Amino acid sequence: MTDKENLTLDPSNWEEMRKLGHRMVDDLIDYWANIREEKIWKPIPAEVKAFLDQPIPEKGQSPEDIYEEFRQYIFPYNKGNVHPRFFAWIQGTGTPLGTFADLLASGMNPNTTIGEHSAMYVDRQVVNWCKQLMNFPSEASGILVSGGSMANITALTVARNSFGEEKIRQRGLKAASAQLVLYCSVETHSCIQKAAEIIGLGTDAVRKIGVNDRFEMKADELEIQIQADLKHGFLPFCIVGTSGTVNTGAIDPMDDLLAISKKYGIWFHVDGAYGALAKLDPRYALRLKAIEEADSLAFDLHKWLYVPYEVGCTLIRDANKHREAFAITPNYLLQESRGLSGGLDSINNYGFELSRGFKALKIWMSLKEHGREKYAQMIAQNNRQAEYLAELVNQHPDLELMAPVSMSITCFRMKRKGWDEDQLRRFNREILLRLQEEGIASPSSTILHGKYTLRVANVNQRTRMEDLDLLVKEVLRIGGEIETI
Repeated sequence: MTDKENLTLDPSNWEEMRKLGHRMVDDLIDYWANIREEKIWKPIPAEVKAFLDQPIPEKGQSPEDIYEEFRQYIFPYNKGNVHPRFFAWIQGTGTPLGTFADLLASGMNPNTTIGEHSAMYVDRQVVNWCKQLMNFPSEASGILVSGGSMANITALTVARNSFGEEKIRQRGLKAASAQLVLYCSVETHSCIQKAAEIIGLGTDAVRKIGVNDRFEMKADELEIQIQADLKHGFLPFCIVGTSGTVNTGAIDPMDDLLAISKKYGIWFHVDGAYGALAKLDPRYALRLKAIEEADSLAFDLHKWLYVPYEVGCTLIRDANKHREAFAITPNYLLQESRGLSGGLDSINNYGFELSRGFKALKIWMSLKEHGREKYAQMIAQNNRQAEYLAELVNQHPDLELMAPVSMSITCFRMKRKGWDEDQLRRFNREILLRLQEEGIASPSSTILHGKYTLRVANVNQRTRMEDLDLLVKEVLRIGGEIETI
């Protein structure tokens, strides 16, 4: 390099880069268009893992060669959640326009936390649309985050910092007048316990309340626990209700939890990471109506809005409490009334991140492409598909439904006469693994009442009823091939 050379990371030939970009888009379109005919998952060969374990390159290579390596070593071994028979965990499929929105967002490359630029206004509009979806008041606050875990910890931080007259943000938990405690059910997502640990409460401050035979929190047990904690000098500060547990899709008794929170002056937070958007399905709207009066709500948009990973949302009813929990303005972040430092209030004043991508664009484009009504229909379709799968299970004597169907989760297993629970566990586990390894479908598993269970969680915009017919047919086929275990 000479003193007069100017280094850059831009391509030396823009037309060659354009050609490669077109090829990438073509390959993605072909992938999506033909995904139904592909195996849902493939084991990763040892040579691929070895290739992906090489040291950092010292010299660069051509974009064309890099893309060929992607096509050979990465693209064929995707997780599979773009496939119509992906039912593991709770993971959405994404959409073509949402994918292209991420491309555009990356190309623009704004840091969407501060400054006067279009991405800030798109972000605000998307948060306002999220409030409208959940029927939160227009004056409420909100922030887009990476997903449900970050959405929950953001809300719990606001709940902790705004509790009573403790001034916890300033003084810390050590100066609190007593131990703060939080309430959730034994079925609540593990991120709630993690959040409690991270915000300084500790695991012992999480009161896990029992559930009924539908895996819903027992409201009477909750109130008894609150009364006992008050008697012993603890400070109950937050109740977490779940609108759709990860295990079974169970919905906690929202109306009861809301009433108890008001009775005792406790913050009511709803973990709706999976199920809050089921409010759009008329069959679940009434059961989830109490969400509208919650102090805070966490929900994912990469689940039941089907947008590409990753984006979730936290809504906070009291915007002042939200801002007071996070706002700070160092000298290098001064806001002006004009210029690049003008515009909207910094998003950093409502969360921890000061660096974040333009994740709002894929929500903005997707909602404009399909509209609220289409999403409501899609969510209802997934719920009806879960009910249909349960009907198929109930129609066959060798299959057993393991939990009531709630929203879009169906839990079942295959039975064998005379086999004990240990044999049935190994039997159903083998069915699950063969379904995945043969590339047929990807359910996941859970343990319900001590019994190993196949778990089908459907937030898949590509699933058809015929996919569920095939799933049941293949479960029975594979189970029939297993003579001993």
